[in-house]
Amino acid sequence: MERFKALVADKQNDKMEMNIKELGIKDLSEGEVVIRVAYSSVNYKDGMVGVTGAIAETFPIIPGIDLAGTVISSEDDRFKKGDEVIATSYYIGTRHSGGFSEVARIPAEWVVPLPEGLTKKEAMEIGTAGFTAALSIQRLEDNGLAPGDGEVLVDGASGGVGSIAINMLAGKGYEVVASTGRTEEAEYLKSLGARKVIHRDEVTDTDGKSTRKRRWKAAIDPVGGKTLQYILSSLDYGGSVATCGLAGGIEVETTVLPFISRGINWLGIDSVKYPMEKRLEVWERLASDMKPAALGTHIAHEVTLEELPDTLRDILNGKVRGRVIVRL
Repeated sequence: MERFKALVADKQNDKMEMNIKELGIKDLSEGEVVIRVAYSSVNYKDGMVGVTGAIAETFPIIPGIDLAGTVISSEDDRFKKGDEVIATSYYIGTRHSGGFSEVARIPAEWVVPLPEGLTKKEAMEIGTAGFTAALSIQRLEDNGLAPGDGEVLVDGASGGVGSIAINMLAGKGYEVVASTGRTEEAEYLKSLGARKVIHRDEVTDTDGKSTRKRRWKAAIDPVGGKTLQYILSSLDYGGSVATCGLAGGIEVETTVLPFISRGINWLGIDSVKYPMEKRLEVWERLASDMKPAALGTHIAHEVTLEELPDTLRDILNGKVRGRVIVRL
């Protein structure tokens, strides 16, 4: 097979480096399915791997936890040359060479057929961020949430998970309140479907109260930390929060009071090891009833492989709005 380009992150003497290199198939991690990558996408985790080396389990590593492309060859009967496929999460881009490469080699059990109703580009505009948003909404609805119940808070709203979650929720008829530290993005968030935009300071715990005035029927939380503390204290009776990220920190201080006096639910969302059978179902929904209406217009913009290092730094510094996809 011919040589191809990839972004490689390496750690030398405790210093991280990112370089575009020419590689061969033998430079990739083992796997049964070889894929010509059309698009990847940029996630917070990719920034952690490429810029700081955090969560990477080996070096050198090709980051990129998401990819969509066309099968070049397969040693597994489930896939054949020419099939259009997606691969996201698992250990891609952290332990296993990832999507920031013109060619990827992925274990067959991590590969998803591209659902009818999605292009490869749209699949990466969704990516792990959109999959996580969809899984969060599904879990909230499994716990009783329905349109018309009350306000649904989305924190970290201008990021990838937040932006897509707003658009999905609004499309399903929910009353969405967006919380962000970047209030200059208010019009963007309203264009996605947010009814109201508030500053993140309004939903940050500064006094350690266990319970506050009941407000949110549900929340999607990619932030964690003191924002999650505030949400837990202000959920309405029987309300739920789906926590799917840690941009605001991993420490959470609370008490049992909101749980036993208001019957609230704290739902953990894991898209990394989500079972394949259920993963396929979520992707089918992302291609149908949960497909974000703003794909290709408001949510995403493209960068090249050469532009990627700066984008990875930007996402860690909170300078990325919505989704960034990488055109390979």
